[in-house]
Amino acid sequence: MSNWESILIVDDEKNSREGLGKFLEAQGYDVSLAQDAKTALELVKKETPDLILSDIRMPEMDGITLLHHTKRLSPKTSVILLTAYGSVENAVEAMKAGAFHYLTKPVNVDELEFIVRKALSNQNLERENLELRKELLQEKFETDSMVSLSPKMKQVLDLAKQVAQSNSTVLLQGETGTGKELLAHFIHHHSNRRDQAFVAVHCAALTETLLASELFGHEKGAFTGATERKIGRFERAHRGTLFLDEIGEIPESMQTKLLRVLQDGVFERVGGTKPFKADVRLIAATNKNLADEVKKGRFREDLFYRINVILLELPPLRERKEDIRPLVDDYVQFFSRSNNKKIDPITKDIYEIFEKYSWPGNVRELRNIIERMVVLAQNSSLTVENIPDDIRHFHRQLRVDESKKFETDNQGNLQSMEKELIHKKLADAGGNKSKAAEILGISRRTLYRKIKEYQL
Repeated sequence: MSNWESILIVDDEKNSREGLGKFLEAQGYDVSLAQDAKTALELVKKETPDLILSDIRMPEMDGITLLHHTKRLSPKTSVILLTAYGSVENAVEAMKAGAFHYLTKPVNVDELEFIVRKALSNQNLERENLELRKELLQEKFETDSMVSLSPKMKQVLDLAKQVAQSNSTVLLQGETGTGKELLAHFIHHHSNRRDQAFVAVHCAALTETLLASELFGHEKGAFTGATERKIGRFERAHRGTLFLDEIGEIPESMQTKLLRVLQDGVFERVGGTKPFKADVRLIAATNKNLADEVKKGRFREDLFYRINVILLELPPLRERKEDIRPLVDDYVQFFSRSNNKKIDPITKDIYEIFEKYSWPGNVRELRNIIERMVVLAQNSSLTVENIPDDIRHFHRQLRVDESKKFETDNQGNLQSMEKELIHKKLADAGGNKSKAAEILGISRRTLYRKIKEYQL
């Protein structure tokens, strides 16, 4: 089984170069060889190795010069320098130039293995920290925003916290815009993988070839346009969480490949033959009912059962209207800060309009509308006029419909009450219509018309 880390060995001595290469390949690393620094720089430009092992004394360009060029071309590549002419001066110069470590020849392979592992481990940690820093502000906002007053949503969040502690695959189902990716972040945030990478792939936006490349990576020359090696999302998510959004859109041939990877965690880069293994916690999401898709033959049954270990269904916003006010408040604060604006608290009439709207785009639609309102606000107050026209039109039409319904309902109620009253007074008068009309305070003619109308 191979690691995915790539190592470039640069040495003008063939025996030394090939000997180190065979040793590191036996440890599972992806090894490339270069006989001089110039060749090495060409490989750095094309393949961006994770680590370079370079001799210091070489013709034309020495290892320290190679180190300087490498740091400019590929700052994330670690460099370990080797020399048969060990000296304190060379070691200090190498470390000042940015070398990760400095070893003398002949190399002790146990020491080399330890230093290589340490260099790559540090590099992975730096890469993961960078990913985490990129996500920090947004993820904090997202995870803090997964607070709900809705009983339905509270139940989903409680279950999400419970399953977060496991490594089980989770399937999130819900309409578009209900917050499936937010919930995936929430699960990752509450899991024991929270300090590792969260990597998302939006499957519906990619063709089959591009999706395979995104998930598994590819080797240089694997297909037209593959000018360099690419690390896939499975590798990037190693020890972390991989989120596959809209998994129901994956083509059938890719479903087969994905099932194979999920079963044993082993995959190959597109155009490659070496097997790689990644420790990944998978969260998948869809706005489709995958059980129905299986029945229709559009989704593999075995893959469905593989990802449907824990099913969480997110309710649409129209079924959790208790959450509209706190969500509006959160979004107003967030977009006020991000746009350097001071926005006053939302007025009651805005809340009422939002609570009566159907929200076909769910939480995403609400978020976008609040952002638009804050950005376009002329002063610190948001008014009904800041609400988009389509929502205000919906609200006006709703009020007209409610008014008509109220009139219709009350008209029916009044007629029913009038019928009952006439019936009772006729009974009290022993069927004497003249007496009943007198009691009711109406004319005999009006009473006769009402008796006919109500078929009394």
